Order: sequence, then structure tokens, then C-alpha cells
Amino acid sequence: MRRNNRRRSIAEINVVPYIDVMLVLLVIFMITTPLLSEGVKVNLPKTTAEKLVPQETPPLVISVDAAGKYYINGVSEPKKPLEAAELVEKVSYVMHKTNASVPAVLIKGDKDVDYGKVVQVFVLLRQAGVNNVGLVTEPL
Repeated sequence: MRRNNRRRSIAEINVVPYIDVMLVLLVIFMITTPLLSEGVKVNLPKTTAEKLVPQETPPLVISVDAAGKYYINGVSEPKKPLEAAELVEKVSYVMHKTNASVPAVLIKGDKDVDYGKVVQVFVLLRQAGVNNVGLVTEPL
């Protein structure tokens, strides 16, 4: 009997390069995900409130930091503090622009800020035509 010395082609896929690419993508996503949180870092008070159901349109979030400065997400410079008049103008514009689907309006007030500053945001939002406002807290 004579042995066939021909080499047969290997029909297996080499998956090592695919694993390398997936690991690189994983590292990229792990690094960029924390950078995606938009807005200003605020120490929120802790409560036992229930979570809101996610909606189709992202909420409009007004932040009040420990120094009492106002910030709003969804603007060109979200980390730039706003004056009261600017806040009313920007919120009013967003509310009129999205007339059919009014986004939820939430306030993120730092737990160390004066309570009067958070109440002032409610007054400013009322001037901008917002009727329904929620407060953002952290779970216990």
C-alpha cells in the first residue's frame, strides 16, 4: 500500500485576528463610555424614589452645582455656566422647538447647594413655559 503524501488544505478559519480586534474594541468602549455622561458632576441626594420609565426623547436636564451655578444639557457648551436669563431663553427655545413631543425636564441639584437656588430653577422653568418638572436623585 502506498500512502498518499499530498497535503490537504486546512478549511478552518483563523480566529486569532478577530479576537484581537474584539479586545481592542472592548478596551476602546471601556475607555469612552465614562466620557459619554453629559453635563456637570453633581453630588445628588439619596432617596428611595422609583426610577422613571425611559422615554423616546431624551430629557432636558438642568444642573445646579454646589456653587449655585446653572448648567443645561444638549447645548453647544454643556459645561459653561448660564445666567438665569440665558437658562430661561434656552429652555423656552427647546420647549417651542419640540412642540409636538415635549421632553421631560429634570433638575439635578447638588446636595450641598442652597435650597433657594433649586427653587429658583423651578421659577425660571415656569417662566420658560415648563409645567412638569422632576428632581434627579441617587438610590440609597
